[in-house]
Amino acid sequence: VKKRIKDIAKTLIKTAAERELKKSEILIPESLEYEKFSSEFEFTETSDQIKSIHQIESDLSSGKPMDRLICGDVGFGKTEIAMRASFIAVSSGYQVAIICPKLLLLNQHAKNFRNRFKNFSYRIEKISRLESTTKKKEIIENLKIGSIDILIGTHAILSNKIDFKKLGLIIIDEEQSFG
Repeated sequence: VKKRIKDIAKTLIKTAAERELKKSEILIPESLEYEKFSSEFEFTETSDQIKSIHQIESDLSSGKPMDRLICGDVGFGKTEIAMRASFIAVSSGYQVAIICPKLLLLNQHAKNFRNRFKNFSYRIEKISRLESTTKKKEIIENLKIGSIDILIGTHAILSNKIDFKKLGLIIIDEEQSFG
């Protein structure tokens, strides 16, 4: 057991060191547009939300790959944090993939993201097994050429058929379902 723990620790240290050396694009939104988007949030941010949003802004502008876990109960604003991160990515010219474990959550996110982004010119689509073959084909083609900014989907997003033109952010809303 001790040997196995040491092996795992070595692997984790090596992985962390490799990540530290990797570079990523610096994502910084146009400040007035981002301020406008942020100000349209219909609730007052909690102190934890503000802290998480600032950490994500810092992560995305650091030039290093971001790997952040946001936890919280239902109704405590995790989706708004995801929307702000998504806005930073799309306004910086990148696409966003949002993966949901269940159709109910996928549909809820699609509705909420479209509503929240309605005053901006970003295209949001959803994909799951319920879309028609024709609709899926259209989404896949538009995603590949970059005319879809945010794609919300179930594990269907992980299909070999799905290619993003310029993927910059992946958000996994795990809802304790992916394990």
